[in-house]
Amino acid sequence: MKQLNLASISKRLIMIMKENEIKYLIKQAMPNSYVKIKHLHDDNYSCYVESSAFEGKSLVQQHQIVYNALGKSLDKDIHAFSIQTAIPK
Repeated sequence: MKQLNLASISKRLIMIMKENEIKYLIKQAMPNSYVKIKHLHDDNYSCYVESSAFEGKSLVQQHQIVYNALGKSLDKDIHAFSIQTAIPK
């Protein structure tokens, strides 16, 4: 029988909570968006955000919208964060 490793379970739970928090913050700023968060390792994440809020915006402006949605979370909880944005077809 496989023994439970509480440290591993705790780390995974924290990771899932961070993924959900990131997604929640982005969805709050852009309610009709599609958001996918991927945990890469440690405190490194990537996200894909598809939103009509990006229409007419440059790539830099699109990324700024996402960064602004996350606020201070990027400073304290996330070490590295990559963003991919798209406009719905």
